[in-house]
Amino acid sequence: MIHKYKFKDKHIVLDVNSGAVHVVEKIIYDILDVYNGENKEEVFVAIRDKYDESSVHDAVSDLDYLISHGLLFSDDSHITDEIIHNKKPVVKALCLHISHDCNMNCRYCFGDQGAFEGIRELMSFEVGKKAIDFLVQNSGSRRNLEVDFFGGEPLMNFDVVKALVHYGKTVEKTYRKNIRFTITTNGLLLDDEKIDYINEHMDNIILSIDGRPEIHDKMRRTWNDKGTYDLIIKNYHHFVQKRKDALYYVRGTFTKENLDFSEDLIHLINQGFKNVSIEPVVVNDNISYALREDDLDSIFNEYEKLSDYYIQEYKNGKAFEFFHFNLDLDQGPCIIKRISGCGAGTEYMAIAPNGDIYPCHQFVGNKDFLLGNINENCFENRLYDTFNKAHIFNKEKCKSCWAKFYCSGGCHANAYNINGSIYEPYELGCEMEKKRIECAIGIQAALTE
Repeated sequence: MIHKYKFKDKHIVLDVNSGAVHVVEKIIYDILDVYNGENKEEVFVAIRDKYDESSVHDAVSDLDYLISHGLLFSDDSHITDEIIHNKKPVVKALCLHISHDCNMNCRYCFGDQGAFEGIRELMSFEVGKKAIDFLVQNSGSRRNLEVDFFGGEPLMNFDVVKALVHYGKTVEKTYRKNIRFTITTNGLLLDDEKIDYINEHMDNIILSIDGRPEIHDKMRRTWNDKGTYDLIIKNYHHFVQKRKDALYYVRGTFTKENLDFSEDLIHLINQGFKNVSIEPVVVNDNISYALREDDLDSIFNEYEKLSDYYIQEYKNGKAFEFFHFNLDLDQGPCIIKRISGCGAGTEYMAIAPNGDIYPCHQFVGNKDFLLGNINENCFENRLYDTFNKAHIFNKEKCKSCWAKFYCSGGCHANAYNINGSIYEPYELGCEMEKKRIECAIGIQAALTE
């Protein structure tokens, strides 16, 4: 399988199974409308009025060289059922819902403004401690582990965060593990004490902000219905200045109400943030700010604008990191990761403040996905096979999709929340992802010429 498309003045051909990317001349691009590696005579007939026979012969010879070296029309025979289904249950990452409460009242919050369809509560140290023990005990020989502090708003329970980091550092020495700690915050409580602690102990931090003040304040409100942009922007400036070169991401969300979201990302860059992400909202289309199919042309244009801006800033010595344009053309992680995605329900679990265990943070509160409880020393991963088999070769729409090894089948929670099944991908998300991948590959082609 191949995928071919134009990016600016480039003609790009992607060999899906090998991951090889080719920037080709127009004659080769046109020949690949017809040629499948075996039908040379058909090629000469189809384009004889467009190119001379000698040029076509040379181009086909070039294509045959790529085919013979497994770089074009390659198959997927290296991916076997053994690789896919014989993976042992090993937990390597936990999302700790350290706070089921929040000091913001965001309109699009998937977590019910922090409560996750339950009661508002904070995780105790005892529950968090048992969760870290659970991670270590279920991690097998895996050495590198991850704990994400999530909410609600994690900074509302920061003393417990600190106590759990300290406990985790003790545990990792005992069991010869390396625990990577991350945290997500809305920034309202981000003061010097917390900044210094996070910078010393957290491997990554996600700072939530949606872009321009008027866009941010439409969605991200206080409980007394005030905007929050002015309350957090100074905290973020101060944090990033003290963070220096350590990893962080400023993350926004766009909706139908800001389909010109490239302006929001550019605003964040102009504020001095160099690691940025802006994600499409995922809600049912009966909600006023939901993204819909008829928005796709506008969204695609925005990604193209961001591509132009990215290339321009890079060439001007002002490079920044946009999460969705960070693409590893060497095929990145192992084959299991590329066909299965994030590992929700298999390698990744979420723990609610009361100790309930779920396949990921977006399933928290949905009792159909409850897997046990930390306090009761009860864990039965009854959904392991369901999630483990939810890979690209078991999703009909993914099998024939050129982007499958990059998106890995998409988000299970988005698929379930929109379609009621983790085996049916969220189609609107698929289309946006494919556009982002095309832009990411095109950018690399433009920057390596």
